[in-house]
Amino acid sequence: MKSITSIDKFKEGESIQGFYLCFEKHIRHNRNGDLYIDLRLRDKSGSINAKIWDNVKVLNQKFESGDPVAISGDVESFMERPHLIIKKINRASVQYYGRYGYDPSLIVPSSNFNASDMWKSIVRIIKSINSNYLRRLVSIIYKDNKEVLMTHPATINLHYNFRSGFLEHTLSMAKIAENLIKHYNVDRDLLLAGIFLHDIGKIVEISSDLESNYSDKGKFIGHTMLGRDIVRNTLKKIKNFPKDTQTKLEHIIISEESKYASDNKIAPKIPESLLLLLIKNIDSKMNLFSMTLDKSYDDGNWTDSHNFFRTSLFKGNDDKK
Repeated sequence: MKSITSIDKFKEGESIQGFYLCFEKHIRHNRNGDLYIDLRLRDKSGSINAKIWDNVKVLNQKFESGDPVAISGDVESFMERPHLIIKKINRASVQYYGRYGYDPSLIVPSSNFNASDMWKSIVRIIKSINSNYLRRLVSIIYKDNKEVLMTHPATINLHYNFRSGFLEHTLSMAKIAENLIKHYNVDRDLLLAGIFLHDIGKIVEISSDLESNYSDKGKFIGHTMLGRDIVRNTLKKIKNFPKDTQTKLEHIIISEESKYASDNKIAPKIPESLLLLLIKNIDSKMNLFSMTLDKSYDDGNWTDSHNFFRTSLFKGNDDKK
């Protein structure tokens, strides 16, 4: 196998070989009724759309969605973006492809920050919560779920959608909150507890290995109610937890996905809930903005408009004045 090409190095007209994660796979028909395979691939550097036009029935048996794959193909352009036409594909394993450079860590996008360092920072902030009840609640939940939290993504396809993204997003929100708390009359302990627990249901909602998918419970119930259940089950271990504090914390967890115009959502009714919602919006959107710039394949000073924001974003220029 020749040198491995990461997705961010794909260039139109080049033939590539490499190892990637197939995280979407669909069998479709073209206008003539012939089968083709439409798929999405990713590695640590980014993601790309791909197609299999030829030898479809044979190659279809070689892999499934969620598999790491060894691929050779040609890079073309479609709608001004790189697109991979696959010629050969096989499920990749260390046993058969390790000698050619396959390493599972190469195909899973990860946080740029060390997970252990982020964990230590989060633990320090948790320990600074003055309320014994809230501090113990958050500590128990995080300690019981440390192994999952260390690698879990924050989302599947949106902000912080990479390995250890949950930790990075949570820590970033906590740091923003520490600054904003100085300017607003809010309960610091309640706000920080809400930040640490508002998305905790995602450890059940999202099943995360090489590929992240929604679990059955996630699809049926959603992470907000799953998160509330985790809190309620943990509270059974804490005697005399204040009912008023429990009610407010559960409100924060349930209302964090609120949109003001949506009748089927619970809008924020306390300042801590509103501030958490705004902090999350700032942090998630800034992360999406940053990822869009980092993963832009376009030459020049602007990205294309095929992104979350549906507009071209300014990447800056090389002018040094």
